[in-house]
Amino acid sequence: MVGSLRNKPNGFPPWARVRHQRDFDRAWREGRRARGSQIVVIAVDNQMGITRLGLSVGKKIWRGAVQRNHVKRIMREGFRLSYDQLPKGVDLVLIAAKPKLRPQLASLQEELVHLSHKAHRRYRKAQVAALPVNSLPPSPESQGESS
Repeated sequence: MVGSLRNKPNGFPPWARVRHQRDFDRAWREGRRARGSQIVVIAVDNQMGITRLGLSVGKKIWRGAVQRNHVKRIMREGFRLSYDQLPKGVDLVLIAAKPKLRPQLASLQEELVHLSHKAHRRYRKAQVAALPVNSLPPSPESQGESS
């Protein structure tokens, strides 16, 4: 079922999509962002072991449906081609960042990989910071002192 999307020419199966509003809401609420020149990436763990994509292309920025759909196609293709390089087990929500700057596929792929890892690192760091102090494993220094 779950595999690489790279070898599937028209493949963007349902398991690779963020489809439910509750998943988008969770990404907006808990996710961490990384901004680039073409896109903003929001990353949040999904506990599924697969990376999924959600898209947000605003009507205020891209007025025509044809333009919005074109931008979404480029973003989906960038995700499909970069799938193996993206962090695993993460929901990624991509937002078209610049008004009237149509994303280019090659540069979008590079930016997507870089920003998805950056946003995911920020998410992980926030998760660790939110843990209570007594739930963290003891540091190696403190274990040596108790002997």
